[in-house]
Amino acid sequence: MTLKALLWDVDGTLAETEDHGHRVAFNLAFKEAGLRWRWDSELYGDLLKVTGGKERLLAWLERVDPAAAAAPDAAARMTRLHERKTAIYVDLLTRRAVGFRPGVARLLDDAQAAGLRQAIATTTTPANVTQLIDVTLGGRGHRLFEIVGAGDAVPKKKPAPDIYRWVLERMRLAPHECLAIEDSRMGVEAAVAAGVPVLLVRSRYTGTATIPGTVGDLPSLEGVRLQQLRDWHAKAVQGSAAAA
Repeated sequence: MTLKALLWDVDGTLAETEDHGHRVAFNLAFKEAGLRWRWDSELYGDLLKVTGGKERLLAWLERVDPAAAAAPDAAARMTRLHERKTAIYVDLLTRRAVGFRPGVARLLDDAQAAGLRQAIATTTTPANVTQLIDVTLGGRGHRLFEIVGAGDAVPKKKPAPDIYRWVLERMRLAPHECLAIEDSRMGVEAAVAAGVPVLLVRSRYTGTATIPGTVGDLPSLEGVRLQQLRDWHAKAVQGSAAAA
């Protein structure tokens, strides 16, 4: 089966935005709101087990102040806090030089030149995706990605397969016609549950534990060529067909 599309995760996959981007923005939002919360790198890595910024804030509130988390307005309060965090993050991206991880830009360009379709499947807020694309690719970025599946486009975030199914439906593609590129266990599990072959590219917070179900497990995309992605995809599809 021919590879027709690449489906990209964003944070940690396209760019290392978690530790020096999102985490910093959360802490600045906490300080601005008068909250005595501070997420260091180790704690933030643990909190990334909860996908989605609003969901992460609610999980944190439940951990540090169960009574406040049980209040009727808890979700609304965390939503407002997350909105402010998003604004701070977008501003950080504007003021700081943020680049793609090694190998990403070349693969994006090579895939486009080869006629492969490309899309984004992420849990992050649409504004975050838009700003990252703008600062890294400029105006051509929005022509590069046919579909951007982000934020609350679906009710359940990764590791649920919903965002992949949402993207596939809009691209009118079957799962086996695509290759997902992810950096986290939850992202891999989402792709696998959707039936999409997935390549793991480890990032700052991936850790070293084995993550099953991938077509490959890499420290980065540096030096990786498009033909290698095609080969991994073909091997995965053939393996699935043989197991059926």
